Amino acid sequence: QVQLRESGGGLVQPGESLRLSCAASGSILKINTMTWYRQSPGKERELVATIRGGNTNYADSVKGRFTISRDNAAENTVYLQMNSLKPEDTAVYYCNARVVTITPWRESGYWGQGTQVTVSL
Repeated sequence: QVQLRESGGGLVQPGESLRLSCAASGSILKINTMTWYRQSPGKERELVATIRGGNTNYADSVKGRFTISRDNAAENTVYLQMNSLKPEDTAVYYCNARVVTITPWRESGYWGQGTQVTVSL
């Protein structure tokens, strides 16, 4: 019913930037919250940044370097601008959305397939 498609991952050097995108499609009435998570090998999935309405929250490890935003024209799209990337930012980044669907009329959580970000010399 709802699909999330991430894009924008890749291989960069320390100090460089990347912008991730996540586009939601399907039987969507409203998206309440959109969140980026990441998972490194051997580690648990961790919250990176979340946006709900006009409010944003970030993990301490990315504050001041990452910015989450939603597209004003296409509110079903969320971005994660990642600046000053560090090797420890290397992970698979996942998009999560809390979506109110048209049919059935309820809120549920959905995940994207993930996009790899590698920060290395």
